[in-house]
Amino acid sequence: MKIITILVPEEVVLASIADPLYMFTAANELLKKSGKKPEFLVQLAGLQKEVKLNGGLFSIHTQYLLDEVKKTDLVIVPALSGEMKSAVELNKDFIPWIIEQYKSGSEVASLCVGAFLLASTGLLDGKQCSTHWLYANEFKNTFPEIKLVHDKVITSQNGLYSSGGANSYWSLLLYLVEKYTDRETAIQASKFFLLDIALTSQSPFIMFSGQKDHEDDTVKKAQEYIETNYNDRITVDELCEQFGVGRRTFERRFKKATSNSIVEYVHRVKIEAAKKQLETGRKNVNEVMYDIGYTDTKAFRDVFKKITGMSPVDYRSKFNREAV
Repeated sequence: MKIITILVPEEVVLASIADPLYMFTAANELLKKSGKKPEFLVQLAGLQKEVKLNGGLFSIHTQYLLDEVKKTDLVIVPALSGEMKSAVELNKDFIPWIIEQYKSGSEVASLCVGAFLLASTGLLDGKQCSTHWLYANEFKNTFPEIKLVHDKVITSQNGLYSSGGANSYWSLLLYLVEKYTDRETAIQASKFFLLDIALTSQSPFIMFSGQKDHEDDTVKKAQEYIETNYNDRITVDELCEQFGVGRRTFERRFKKATSNSIVEYVHRVKIEAAKKQLETGRKNVNEVMYDIGYTDTKAFRDVFKKITGMSPVDYRSKFNREAV
């Protein structure tokens, strides 16, 4: 039987504790119905016996204090809430315990922005990690030694797992059920919870808002210009000339400030505009393409799919009510 320890930190998202508890408990019931033995012993552990949330509206009672858990097979690091730096600092006493458990053979999985706490252990250095796309820039700036793949729903390396934003952690939970049991049980769980077992990317759900948390005013003005004139054909040379900066210097400054090259930024702004039109408008794909300044159908389709993981037609079908 696998022992799964769900951590209960301060400033935690309640659902990210309740949901894995429900998943592994339900998996046990599905196994029993199939004539198999339950596979999971799930427990809650924290630094105190009771953790109050949302100003005391909710409270979670842990079964064990952290130092009482000597051995576990899997550690679940749930999603934190609020300002990430403060939340990690508030829960820093979990860090040495997570490291000790991993070195003793336990696996560790972070859900959504629980990745900030897992990353703070140093265990992910040099490895891939996913988290909520909204926190991508903050994560990259805080942990430059980790390769953030925020478009992925799941990462798995050397017994360390992470998931994308919000409800995408259900995909990681399914993945772990399959890993510890079998494909049949994972499929049964996906049907029970009405989950898409094949979900692998959170790219279609990412809303791009350019990284402006920097001090380079010239780059900010260039970002604002791109966002205002996204329907025009914008070249790097034109931007350099307009803002009076040499190309090589401007490209270096832009990349440092925004984590995107100038060309990437232009494409992302244009595609974000296209997504909004495809979600709510009545225009067909070609009309939207021309509206945002593309004239080559193949180029538009390739860039759109690279950024969103879907073709423009599939995206419109998925998110536009009228198209459905």
